Amino acid sequence: MKKLWFQLHWFVGITAGTVLMVIGLSGAVLAFREQILDALNPGVRNVAVQNTPVLTPQEFMTAARALKPHERVTSIILYDTPGSSARIGLAPAPGVRKGETIYLNPYNAALLPELAGEDFFEWVEQLHRFLLLPRDPGKVVSGTLAFCLMGLALSGLYLRWPRRVWDWRTWLTFDVRMKGRSFLWGLHSVAGTWVMVVFLVFTASGVYWAFDPIRDMADGWMGTLRPPREAAAAKPKAPQPPKAEAADLNPSWETFQKNAPNWHMAFLRPPERASQPMQILWVAKDAPHVRARSSMSINLQTGALLKSELYADKPAGARFQSVIYPLHLGTYFGISGQIIVFIAALALPGFGITGWMLYLNRRKQKRIARAERAQFAASASAATQDAPILMAYASQTGQAERLALQSAAALQKAGVAVHVQSLEQLTPPQLGQYRRALFVASSFGEGEPPDSARRFSRLLQGAKEELKHMQYAVLALGDRNYAEFCGFGRTLDQRLALLGAQPLHPMIEVDNGDAGALARWGSALREMMGGTADVTLSAAADDSDYATWHLAGHKLLNPGSVGFPLYEITLTGDVGAGWRPGALVDIWPGHYGKDATPRRYSLASIPQDGSMQLVVRQVGLASGWLTAQAATGDAVRVRLIANPSFDAAAQTAPAIYIGNGSGIAGLRSHLRARVLEGATRNWLIFGERQREHDAICAEEIHGWRSSGFLPELDLVYSRDAEGGGYVQNRLRERADAVHAWLNDGAVIFVCGSLQGMAGGVDEALAAIIGREQLAQLAEQGRYRRDVY
Repeated sequence: MKKLWFQLHWFVGITAGTVLMVIGLSGAVLAFREQILDALNPGVRNVAVQNTPVLTPQEFMTAARALKPHERVTSIILYDTPGSSARIGLAPAPGVRKGETIYLNPYNAALLPELAGEDFFEWVEQLHRFLLLPRDPGKVVSGTLAFCLMGLALSGLYLRWPRRVWDWRTWLTFDVRMKGRSFLWGLHSVAGTWVMVVFLVFTASGVYWAFDPIRDMADGWMGTLRPPREAAAAKPKAPQPPKAEAADLNPSWETFQKNAPNWHMAFLRPPERASQPMQILWVAKDAPHVRARSSMSINLQTGALLKSELYADKPAGARFQSVIYPLHLGTYFGISGQIIVFIAALALPGFGITGWMLYLNRRKQKRIARAERAQFAASASAATQDAPILMAYASQTGQAERLALQSAAALQKAGVAVHVQSLEQLTPPQLGQYRRALFVASSFGEGEPPDSARRFSRLLQGAKEELKHMQYAVLALGDRNYAEFCGFGRTLDQRLALLGAQPLHPMIEVDNGDAGALARWGSALREMMGGTADVTLSAAADDSDYATWHLAGHKLLNPGSVGFPLYEITLTGDVGAGWRPGALVDIWPGHYGKDATPRRYSLASIPQDGSMQLVVRQVGLASGWLTAQAATGDAVRVRLIANPSFDAAAQTAPAIYIGNGSGIAGLRSHLRARVLEGATRNWLIFGERQREHDAICAEEIHGWRSSGFLPELDLVYSRDAEGGGYVQNRLRERADAVHAWLNDGAVIFVCGSLQGMAGGVDEALAAIIGREQLAQLAEQGRYRRDVY
């Protein structure tokens, strides 16, 4: 479950989270809207205090009619604060939602200047509330995003739930001396805890305002349910009595002042007709918040008090409803609440940025681990010993896997037989088959096993196997800034010893890739090799074996797409060494220097093309440099990487190619090779967003189709009404054809994101042919994936 919630958390975070950054920034701008407007407009909403009486509402009404003779006054807002201007609301023009507000001098009713900056804040409010969309669809979008933020907050709480629940330091502090991913994770999780309550207030109020059914249901619970909108719209209009334009407001105002001596703000609504009462909403000086409004209804002609309702006498539900808006703005707690809301709103972009950094770092570590795995597989030689050593790893970000592969490669080079396996696939009975086992184990969170090792850890805790015949060693990876340093490694070491296994040497703990600790592990490996060679291990990726190519050009493949830009990059250089279809390439973003991390891409071309082509999504440092910053002719450092697990199938075998987005790169190299060889039994299933903007390599694909090299072609566009859906859905729809092709010996190639398309394709194939048969296809080399 935790792995599922983690995947949901990052997926929502890098999709909806990007738009939530905009909502957060706009919310921060609006947090001090009133204070900023007052600072920009001295002498408008507040004027110099004079030693003369403030005018009455009737005098303001008379002045407003003289200034705006063709417009109706709909509201008069007065404050008892000395020097506070009168705010006069005018009826909106036909088809306009909101009317004009003018400000009058409280001592002489002179018209004051327009409020500068108000239009800007109105625009920001529309962005914040509706993302500049029409009101109704904008409400739905913003409400959906509020749900997403609620999910991010709650799933984040679940994912960081510590062992020491009652230790407040674990919840609210982290060591700022941390570096790299540890610092980002600490900042992301702890800051999220700090603003958790504020975010839940944001989301609950946002959902309440966005969805009318939810608002009606909540209003019903609070006893403040409004009349149905349809009934109000359909209600016939009664004959209208004479207009109240010439009515005197003084009797009503005298009645109000007599019955509300402690008023601070009064909101008067002059009626349209003489027979209608004057409605006054008002806030007392000692009110708990700005929306704690009492109300009066007064006979306009006689000044008789018809109805008075104090805020304190309102039902609890109505009082709670009035709190929603001040809580959302933070004004419920005064200026300190506004500061808190401002900081929390600004934190939303911070979470988006740190979340993206953590996501890209995780992807980078996985790419590095895949490279090490490919290099290990490519250099594997026949073992010379009868009893192999098990090299098992538990990795969260790929570092443990990389070190395990480096260790295994060193042992294998010395003639020591090694079986490399992830703890994700290992069971205690399988472990018991080995006489020597080496473990490279990282820890996650507060000393917990990585997600991939949770099952093995649980099985090992309940195991009854005797391991007295086995010798073992543990290389534990961790970060001393965490209280449970190398927690999983220590737990693993203790459990193995309890089951009777004998340590080859004491457990070695590595703090953030410490070179000294890795050197000790290398010495231990050298002893197993008979002391014949030095072993050098590094937690960082190797940057050797690079060649210089040159950028020949880049072409935007998806103009107008709602997704990130996708470019075809062409590099020229020495193609003499060649590469196989499905090969990979490391690109070093040259101008960032030796401290950058290389980015790995699938090759979209074959050597016969005379150039190296990539399909690159403009995300990340290396991709941004390649697509936007590097100029034609610039040198590019390139390292070719063999990818035997995604190599081409035999020419005679049918081939099914499945992918989406930039995954077309690895598939295109295969298809170009098949066309060159004359192999015609090819089936391409490819997905993107919209046919109009995302028909990647469409001309080349349709050329293959018309030439007979793609007898089966399925192009799906998830956001189109026709041809919509996802790749995995199309697979299920074409289950009979999948069976037929597999019965003919077809090989399946999948290129794309493991947690996105590739994961869905895996589930679809398992549903079509069965999980066991799918595993058999993989063992036979007929299910090949280049996924990340």
